[in-house]
Amino acid sequence: MDLEENKKNAIAFYKMAYEGNPKEAVEKYLGDQYIQHNPDVADGTEGFIAYFERMQKEYPDKSIEFARCIAEGDLVALHTHQTWPGNDQYITMDFFRFDKNGKICEHWDSIQQIPEKSANPNTMY
Repeated sequence: MDLEENKKNAIAFYKMAYEGNPKEAVEKYLGDQYIQHNPDVADGTEGFIAYFERMQKEYPDKSIEFARCIAEGDLVALHTHQTWPGNDQYITMDFFRFDKNGKICEHWDSIQQIPEKSANPNTMY
């Protein structure tokens, strides 16, 4: 496994899909199988494409920043800061598993809205 290449590809995949081109993201970065663990997204590539096409149509002005990227073995973890219309802000933790060909084949995530008030002065990213 080329950890640096996997990190680069995970970020490129997520950014491309998030910014409105999930079909190209699937063609370039996914393997023969894609297992989805997010309960809001159907399993497989068709479900992924449909979800991100709908998101782009409904929320074209959303943005994403990548705070960190960590790779180990066949896994890449992304920590993102997302801003949505109305200045709703979210932190996500995404985990991607890569197959032996360096293609993404599985995804898990956790999403949390950034609260207006915090018990500490630290950011979530």
